[in-house]
Amino acid sequence: MLRAGIVGLPNVGKSTLFNAIVGNAKAQAANFPFCTIEPNVGIVAVPDDRLNVLAKISSSKDIVPARVEFVDIAGLVKGASKGEGLGNQFLANIREVDAIVHVVRCFENDDIIHVSGKVDPLDDAEVINLELCLADLAQAEKRVERARKDMRTKKELQTEVEALDKIVAALNLGKPARSVVLTAEEELAIKAMGFMTRKPVIYAANVNDDELATGNEFVEKVRAIAKEEGAEVVVISAQVESELVELPEEERSEFLESLGVTEGGLQSLIRATYGLLGLQTYFTTGPQETRAWTIQKGMLAPQAAGVIHTDFERGFIRAETVAYKDLVENGAMNAAKEKGLVRSEGKEYVVNEGDVMLFRFNV
Repeated sequence: MLRAGIVGLPNVGKSTLFNAIVGNAKAQAANFPFCTIEPNVGIVAVPDDRLNVLAKISSSKDIVPARVEFVDIAGLVKGASKGEGLGNQFLANIREVDAIVHVVRCFENDDIIHVSGKVDPLDDAEVINLELCLADLAQAEKRVERARKDMRTKKELQTEVEALDKIVAALNLGKPARSVVLTAEEELAIKAMGFMTRKPVIYAANVNDDELATGNEFVEKVRAIAKEEGAEVVVISAQVESELVELPEEERSEFLESLGVTEGGLQSLIRATYGLLGLQTYFTTGPQETRAWTIQKGMLAPQAAGVIHTDFERGFIRAETVAYKDLVENGAMNAAKEKGLVRSEGKEYVVNEGDVMLFRFNV
């Protein structure tokens, strides 16, 4: 399951956003720093209208969407890398996620305290990014020193040392670890360290409801930061998300349209995260259930089968697959088969986004 950590300074709207996107009230949203101490975790279904369409075709009893785990991590402050504001605990939580959703305050509101006394997305983002860089640097320097000593008797550590030297050099220049190009072997050697600045980042520019469609000058500053880093930007409104949770499903689209947008923050964040991590979806469907499965782009059919169960990959024979569009246009699997649209694919088949698949395998 994809894990995304929501980070940012205190009082930028992280917990309010978290509460809204997971549709519950586990996290306390309050007008003071550190109202979130332990990381709150919420598992949310990935919105996908294709599931309902496939379930109708197959007369499925159940629908099982893909899921994303969001982790609401307490607000970081300047000095977090040295333990300020319970920084060590919070940084450890970030190391465990797959991607970072960096919430930046892009709204003015005198009733909500800003930790530094003024709203400045550039300064806010710099504080967080610097603390993550400093924490990664301390971790990398400590590890490379030890690995260099151990390399005298363990020659296999040379690859790790070479990778860490590159990362230390970048971090010393204030550049994130993700800016370093590593070989596949080097990447594998340092994977377990979970460098925070090597994780993909989505900047969530949190605006007032009346600026959700248009953005503002603060949002443009965030976009400039993201462009420089090669990161994504999603404009969200924690205020709007909170209101959406209270509305019946059938009224949400109308509410969003009244604000000039077509989707809420959850869909935007998930789509951006999938894109950054190179993820895609395939489906299985039948009378019992219709289910969405998340895989890496470029996965071969046996690997995709292994996401369901390792036995499927080990005993893979072939995959019967049809494109979602072709199945929907023909209205039934048999009709698609009659037109030759259901293909029998072997071990070298690269799974496409939206493929509807049935795996044949030996136990």
